Amino acid sequence: MKKTYVYLCFVVLCQITSNLSFAQTASDEIAKYRAMLADGNPAELVEGQGEVLWATKRGPKNASLEQCDFGKGPGVIKGVYAEMPRYFADVDSVMDFESRLVHCMVTLQGFKREDVVKKPFSAQGERATDLEALTAYAVAESRGSLIRVPQSHPKEKAAFARGEKAFFYRGGPFDFNCASCHGADEKRIRLQDLPNLLNGAQAQKAFATWPAYRVSQGAVRTMQWRLNDCFRQQRFPDLKYGSLTSIDLITYLGVMAKGGSMDAPALKR
Repeated sequence: MKKTYVYLCFVVLCQITSNLSFAQTASDEIAKYRAMLADGNPAELVEGQGEVLWATKRGPKNASLEQCDFGKGPGVIKGVYAEMPRYFADVDSVMDFESRLVHCMVTLQGFKREDVVKKPFSAQGERATDLEALTAYAVAESRGSLIRVPQSHPKEKAAFARGEKAFFYRGGPFDFNCASCHGADEKRIRLQDLPNLLNGAQAQKAFATWPAYRVSQGAVRTMQWRLNDCFRQQRFPDLKYGSLTSIDLITYLGVMAKGGSMDAPALKR
C-alpha cells in the first residue's frame, strides 16, 4: 500500500512538472514568434493611414485634426497618449485618448458623434476604422514616452477611485471581475500568460503595449476594444465606447503603470 501511494505521488509530480514545462515552452515559443514579426509590424500600415487622416481636411467644417488639443496644446500629438486619461477644462471631465479624439472630430470637423462611434472597431479582415487608424498613429508618436497619467485634479483622482472599484467589482454569470484574471502572478488563459496588473512592472508592460496589432485577427485593436473584449469574456453587457466606466478603468490601469515606457502599437497573439 505504501509503495502504491509513493508511486502515485511520483506520477502526479511528473505530470505537474510536465505541464509546467509545456506551459513554459509554449510561452517561450510565443515570445519567439512575436520577436520574428516585430521588425515588420503590420500596425505600421495603419499608423500611416492615421497620419494621413490627421492632416486631411474632412467633415462638414472641412478641417483637419491638427488643432486638436490632447493636453499638451493644440496640434501637439507627440507624447500625449502616455499622459492620458486626463482632465480637460473645456469639457470639465476626464477623457482617454479615444474619447478626446471623438470630441475633436465632432467639434473641429463637424462630424456627428453618433456617426463617429457607430462602428469604432473593424471586423476581421476589414480596413482599420478611422478611430483605430488615428489612435495607432497617436500612440506610435508616444513610443518611448514615460507613462504619467495625471492625478492632480480632483476629477482625475475620482476617476482612479471609480476605476479601482470597477476593477474589483464581481458580477455576471461567472461572478468574475478584472482581478479574476489580472490580480495575481502566473495566471493564464490557454497558452496566453496574463499580466498581474497589481504588480507595477507587469502593469507597466501591459499598459505600454496597447493599442496592439492582433495577429489572430489581422487588425489593430485599441484600449477601448481591449476592455470591451474583457467584458465580453466575463459575460458582462457590452462596454459602451467612451463610457465613463471605460475611461475610469483606463485611468486606473494607467496610474498603476506609472513610470513605464510606451512601446505601442505592439504585437499580440
